[in-house]
Amino acid sequence: MTTSSFSSLSLKPELIENLSSLGFASMTPIQQESLPHVLKGRDVIAQGQTGSGKTVAFGLGLLQKLNVKRFRIQSLVLCPTRELADQVAKEIRRLARTTHNIKVLTLCGGMPFGPQIGSLEHGAHIIVGTPGRVEEHVRKGTLKLDNVETLVLDEADRMLDMGFQEALDNILGYVPDARQTLLFSATFPDQIQKIAARVMVDPAMIKVESTHSHASIEQKFYKVENYEHRLEALNLVLKRFAPETTVVFCNMKRDVDDVADYLASEGFSALALHGDLEQKQRDQVLVRFANKSASVLVATDVAARGLDIESLDAVVNFQLSRDPEVHVHRIGRTGRAGNKGIAISFFEEKEGHRVAQMPLDHDPLGDPIDLPDSKYLEEPAVKPSMATLQIDGGKKQKVRPGDIVGALTGAQGIPGDTIGKIQLFDNTAYVAVKKSVAKQALKKLSEGKLKGRSFRVRLIRG
Repeated sequence: MTTSSFSSLSLKPELIENLSSLGFASMTPIQQESLPHVLKGRDVIAQGQTGSGKTVAFGLGLLQKLNVKRFRIQSLVLCPTRELADQVAKEIRRLARTTHNIKVLTLCGGMPFGPQIGSLEHGAHIIVGTPGRVEEHVRKGTLKLDNVETLVLDEADRMLDMGFQEALDNILGYVPDARQTLLFSATFPDQIQKIAARVMVDPAMIKVESTHSHASIEQKFYKVENYEHRLEALNLVLKRFAPETTVVFCNMKRDVDDVADYLASEGFSALALHGDLEQKQRDQVLVRFANKSASVLVATDVAARGLDIESLDAVVNFQLSRDPEVHVHRIGRTGRAGNKGIAISFFEEKEGHRVAQMPLDHDPLGDPIDLPDSKYLEEPAVKPSMATLQIDGGKKQKVRPGDIVGALTGAQGIPGDTIGKIQLFDNTAYVAVKKSVAKQALKKLSEGKLKGRSFRVRLIRG
């Protein structure tokens, strides 16, 4: 038994058993460094990038301390976005699957308020939510935090970036002072240090490097002349390297729309993701990109926070981040889990000093890279391999993934291996299918039934 083994920790037997069944052989660096302190009840500040395993670190801490028989809200996890909150809640439920009767409830903006009140009236052990919606519930008296023993601030730096400082302060006023506070952040700016000094007691300080290897990411820096040249350079590198999935980062919301529109005009299946989208639009964008029915996602840093995208082929910094650590966070989304990735950044001559500040293991300006030959502009844009069908029925209509698969593969249906990701929401479901069978799948679902009912189905285009 090594110190990196979960079995070396004083965890409940059912948690150890579940970790083993999930294939968690050993702890990641952030888990190894933070979990001993978390399990002792100490406050912890942990700095680490997305993908470092922080959710498991605090999730195990919450579940170890939890008293299931005490049906009160014992833990509160705050996240900057609904996407991250959903992801965190899903992971906690997965960690808790051998522990019976644990209720984890998500409270996020963009969702109807009334049903959340109903869920709260039925009680919960763990709340995962966004600061704005949690504060609203607390203010209206529909959420009581008197019994909270552990408070988690996940991706605290982005919560501040998104303007949640006041909401956080208000929530902290309702949480007992005698509690454990766990703060996780990719960066550690002055604002975070001030919050930590105010709300934490003698916290253990932990900093781990990103879990991806620089060797798995090929970085290229291209010098461009102006904005129009950036657009052409983006078109060129996407056609030259032909990644199946790419996230393009812009610094401003208005640039996100401009770049996505430009790429669409050049034949790419490109989607825009920023803070002005309504929640339903955000859900649909994220679903389509995650299931590979769109090949390019253009986003701001804040909007892309909490993305759960497997095996991302490429990251393009259409504009350099103003923060070197955010640059590392961006490129760390590719080249994960043993896969190779490429990170491409554009900069103008006046930005050379900013490139030189990047925490890299080589000098990108020492050996300038020329843009690929313009002949690649004549190449066709990469087309996604999948298409997405939207079904106007979801969890509330008791629709399950198995129902959708059964309806698609029944008599004169499509082969099972042509079905991709299925994602369920309260009143909507999305299923990805190979483009070659999209029309057949649409006909099968439209003419068939789910749960004995007919639902409206449409193929999402664009």
